[in-house]
This record gives sequence, structure tokens and C-alpha cells, in this order.
Amino acid sequence: MGMWWIVAVAILAHTASAAVREYHWEVEYKFGFPDCKEGMVMAVNGQFPGPTIHALAGDTIVVHLTNKLATEGLVIHWHGIRQLGSPWADGAAGVTQCAITPGETFTYKFTPGTHFYHGHYGMQRSAGLYGSLIIDAAKGKREPLRYDGEFNLLLSDWWHESVLSQELGLSAKPMRWIGEAQSILINGRGQFNCSLAAQFSNATAQFSNTSLPMCKFKKGDQCAPQRLHVEPNKTYRIRLASSTGLASLNFAVQGHKLVVVEADGNYITPFTTSDVDIYSGETYSVLLTTDRDPSQNYWISVGVRGRKPKTPPALTVLHYVTAPSSQPPSSPPPETPRWNDFDRSKNFSKKIFSAMGSPPPPRKFRKRLILLNTQNLIEGETKWALNNVSLVVPATPYLGSVKYKLRRGFDRKPPPPNFPMDYDIMNPPRNRNTTKGNGIYVFPFNVTADVILQNANGLDANASEIHPWHLHGHDFWVLGYGEGKFRPGIDEKTYNLKNPPLRNTVPLYPYGWTALRFVTDNPGVWFFHCHIEPHLHMGMGVVFAEGLNRIGKVPDEALGCGLTKQFLMNRNNP
Repeated sequence: MGMWWIVAVAILAHTASAAVREYHWEVEYKFGFPDCKEGMVMAVNGQFPGPTIHALAGDTIVVHLTNKLATEGLVIHWHGIRQLGSPWADGAAGVTQCAITPGETFTYKFTPGTHFYHGHYGMQRSAGLYGSLIIDAAKGKREPLRYDGEFNLLLSDWWHESVLSQELGLSAKPMRWIGEAQSILINGRGQFNCSLAAQFSNATAQFSNTSLPMCKFKKGDQCAPQRLHVEPNKTYRIRLASSTGLASLNFAVQGHKLVVVEADGNYITPFTTSDVDIYSGETYSVLLTTDRDPSQNYWISVGVRGRKPKTPPALTVLHYVTAPSSQPPSSPPPETPRWNDFDRSKNFSKKIFSAMGSPPPPRKFRKRLILLNTQNLIEGETKWALNNVSLVVPATPYLGSVKYKLRRGFDRKPPPPNFPMDYDIMNPPRNRNTTKGNGIYVFPFNVTADVILQNANGLDANASEIHPWHLHGHDFWVLGYGEGKFRPGIDEKTYNLKNPPLRNTVPLYPYGWTALRFVTDNPGVWFFHCHIEPHLHMGMGVVFAEGLNRIGKVPDEALGCGLTKQFLMNRNNP
């Protein structure tokens, strides 16, 4: 099983009086034109992207989700929301609930804290199921950021091959890799067969053997870009979220500086940059001041980084209302930084510090995992593994197995907590084979845990890539990044224990390590995985469990499959 997604942005705020906001959603396929070429998209109540939820922090959100897909299961993961007291509503198929079967309805109920929601079963995220969840400050509560207007930009990548065909290819022998996306979408809109910047012939030349024609849109075209209309000498908040299946992205606004103020729903120490690297699963807020020539319009460009780009950047326009509406920008779009300039990427990550007054992390850890990321084979199939175990989620959701003590639900032997320290991370693995497993890491309740993510070379020589790792149910402190192999007892001295940022998604850079710290204060079972859709599908994840004797009531409807189905039938019909 891989993951199905719906994606949305939700920003942390505070509320004085909470309300219940209730939604009835039906999910089904429809034909659409996300990049001007017709394809099947997943839609919520007929909309692509899905409807936006507006709420105040502290509100209770209730979503009745009906699966109208003919032959596929469905769940929603509420990305970045901690689900304190409601682990069953996290929306990770096989971990916290059974997939919703066709024709059935499941009700999620939770209080949001941070940022975005998405399905978590199969590879439906790449099929385009996403929308926005905006959490605003309540009346009477002052938003600490000052700005005159805001925009929400949801960034994604789009393939013309169906996700079911992609999944089949990933399991083929030899593997048929999905390849690079055909288009990058901004709020579900991109252009595959034409260019907004065709008058600048070099703008798309590196991505295509032929220069693309100028885009000509008719009224109501689904692929026509949404321009951002701004007034001169104002400050705007742009909320960015990346729901990509594969691509690492770079966001830039021609001629304008960006002040980064928030990451993954947590305020950070503001810093100024010309562009923002954003990995799958991350969110940022940037402030942009419209202080350029008000008689001109300016490009907004979203290009691919971290992988050799074969996908043209997504483009739209920052339109100054004082400039002619139809006037294109007068010079070519900003050039995306070189895809493999990893030093530039790392320097951006290392500029992110928590806001003044944020709580620092505990100074010492009690439990530590060191997780080696490797690419391996199982009977000719290409897989990803952690400490030589490639995850296969069992038929019975882990939450049901631990809640009701069903010992046969999964392998009770945990995976290895570390890897042999003589492993050569710079070359392809000497042992190319790995094993499947579904064991989990169980932590004591309310202790400080460190996770060291260790990157390595893949199956091919000179191949190590960026992996954005996402933790459910928690934020974590990013203590640091390093080159080469992590050295216990030495590299801890480089940790930032003063003002590390709180995140829920973090990049692991090629041939390097990333160190995280979190507190196991949220009873439940939580996925921790690479946010690249095909990588998780190929086993690149682990499962954490904590506070197992403190898990509260779990709705029976969440667990109507596998061993829990029979257990609940016996319990309810003694």
C-alpha cells in the first residue's frame, strides 16, 4: 500500500470562542484539464482542487467523507494537525484506520492546530485530490504578523499517466520508474502544451526540443493561471504549501524580495531571501512588499530543484492593479537555481530558526534511533528500506492492534534501532537485498526521543537524493544537518539547542544526516515516512507508538477490517 492524499493549507492561530464547523464531502473521479490536457482528476463535491475550509483555531472540524470511487479505498490525512486525543482521526490507512470502502461514509472530528490535509492510501495524492484549510486568528486575538492582504498557493506536480499505472510500474520487475512530472500546478492549474512566456524563446528551451507556443485561453479554461492582483506599496502574506508527489520546488517572484516568517505552522525568526526552496509536505508563509515599478507586471515562477528538471517551471503573474491587466512582464521569468546546487539548498535550511520566545528543546534525549535510508531489492523488485527493513503496512490498522492487544496484527519484534557503523554510505550497497517487515518502534510515554536520519548511495553509483521526511502526530525540533556518516558522541556537539525550528517535515540531503528531537507526549500510533509518494509506496517509512495504555475511545467504524473487524463483531455480539 502507498498513500492517498487530499492536500490543504491551515495556519496556526488562536481562538476565544470555539465553533463546530461541519462539512459533507463526496470524493469521486472526474475529467478535468489541470494542465490544458484532459485527464482524470480526483474531486471533492465536484471541485478540483477541493473546497477550502475556513475556520478559527480551536474550532472543532467535522468532515463526513463519503467514498464515491467505484473500486478504491479512501482516507484523509490532516497534515500537520497533532490529533491530541483523536489519534483515530489522523487518516493514515493501515496505521490509524481502515480505508473507507466504496459507498461508505466515515466521519472525522478534530480540533485543528496547523496546516494541511490530504488522503493517505495508494497514490491518490498524485491523482489531484487537494484543497485548502485556512485557520485564522479569532476575533479579539491579534495576528502577530502585519500585512494588507493574503494569497494561498498550493503547489503540486502532475502526470499524464494514471496513478494505478504508476503503482503497477513501481512493482514491476524491473521497475518502471514514474519519471518526472509533465507539469507543475499552482492551485491546480498549469500549462503543458503552451507557455505564458513563449515570447522569451529561451524560457522553455531547456525542457523541450521545440519552443512551446504562446498560451491562448478561453473564458473558463481550467488551466488558465490565477493571477495575484496587488496594489503598490502594500505588504502581502503568501501562504505556500507543497503537495508534490515527487518534485522539490523553488518559488520566486521576479524583482521582489521575500521575508520568510512561518514554517510548518510555526513562526520563525524572519529572514529575507530572493526565493524559497520547498519540499513535499512543507508549508511556509512569506511577506512580499509591492515596492517595484507600479506600471509593470512581474512573473511568479515555481521550478524543480533536487532532481534533474525535465518539467518546465509553473508560471503566473503578480499583477499590479496600476499596470495594464493584459500586459505581460517585460523580461523573462526568474531562472530556477541549478537543480543540484545542494549547498544552496542546505544554506536555505540553515537560515530557519524558531521565533524569539519559542520553547527550546529538552537538552538531553532518553531514546535514540539512527535510521539508515537505503535502496534495495526484494526478489527483483526495487524497494526503499530503513535499517534494512522495507515497510509493508498490515491488513489490521496498528491502532486497533495495540488498543485491543491483538498480538497477531503485526510483528511484535521491533525493527533495528541503528545500523552497522561500518556501512559504506558513499557507494551502492554491498548487499543489494532487503527484507519486508511491519514491526514498529514503541516509545515510553512522555520521554525525549532523537531520530537521526542517515542518507546513503542508492543502487546505482553516484546516486543519493533528497528525501523530505514527515512525522504524524508531532512537531519536532530540527537540531542540525551534517555531511557524511553521523558520528555518535561527536556530532551531537554541533546541535542547535538554543533556537532550533519546530517542523513536521524536514529534508534529508544526499550523503548526509539530519537530527530531530521530539517528546512522546501524544498517545497513539504515528507514521514517519518519506513524503515522496513513490518512495513511501516502495517501503520508505517506519511507525512510532507511544502511550499505548493511554489511548482513549476509538470509533468502531475506524477499525472495521482485518483482525479488529472480527474482534469488534465478537465484542458487540457476545
